[in-house]
Amino acid sequence: MKTTSSIRAVFFDFDGTLAKLNIDFPLMRQAVLDLIGAYGVPLNGLSNLYVLEMIKAAQALISEKHPRKEEYFVEKAIVLISNIETEAAKKGELIGGTREMLAELKRRNIKAGVVTRNCQAAVTMVFPDIFNYCDSVITREMTRNVKPHPEHLFVALQSLGVAPELSSMVGDHPMDIKIGKDAGTLTIGVLSGYSTSDELLKAGADIIINKAADLIGVLP
Repeated sequence: MKTTSSIRAVFFDFDGTLAKLNIDFPLMRQAVLDLIGAYGVPLNGLSNLYVLEMIKAAQALISEKHPRKEEYFVEKAIVLISNIETEAAKKGELIGGTREMLAELKRRNIKAGVVTRNCQAAVTMVFPDIFNYCDSVITREMTRNVKPHPEHLFVALQSLGVAPELSSMVGDHPMDIKIGKDAGTLTIGVLSGYSTSDELLKAGADIIINKAADLIGVLP
C-alpha cells in the first residue's frame, strides 16, 4: 500500500484544484458541436464526449467525408476552445493558499508539477509566476493524449525523473484519480465542489482533502 512518507513529487490538476477559472463548458461544447455540424458529419454520440475527445472523434469523421480538411478543422476547434479558456482565465484566480502550499513543498524538497487539459496561455494568465513554484507544467499542447489517458501523467513524471510509486496525483475530478491510478501513483481527491467525497473514493482516491492547501498536513 502506498503511503505519503515516500512521496518525492506531487502533480496537481489546475482548474478547480489550484485555480478557479469558471470556464463555460456548455458554451464550449455547443461551439465545437456547431463547428462540427458545419462539415455535415453526423453528431450522434459526440455530445456525450468531453470536448477534446469530441474534437478527436470529429476529426476522424471529417477525414472520411472531407479528406485533407480534418487538420484545418482541428486547428479551428483548438483556437475556439483556447479563446474560451483564456477569456475565463482573465477573470480567474488562484485558490487561497496555493502559493504558500507550493512554497512549502519546495522547502521540504518535494517536487511539484501540474497536469492539465487546459491550454498553456490560460494557465500562465492565472498563474504568471507558476514556474517559480512548479518544476513542471504539462498542458494539453505537450502530450499526444490528455488525461484521463495515463500518457499525460507519464510525460509529467518523465519530465521530473520521478517514479510513479514516489509520486501523488491531486485533483478534484474522478479523471484525476483515474489517471493517477492508471499511472501507479498515490491519489488524493480535493473537495472543490465539483465532485463529492463518495465520487472521488469510488474513483479510487487514497486520501480526501478539502482543498489543495491541506496537502501540507498530509505529507511528512
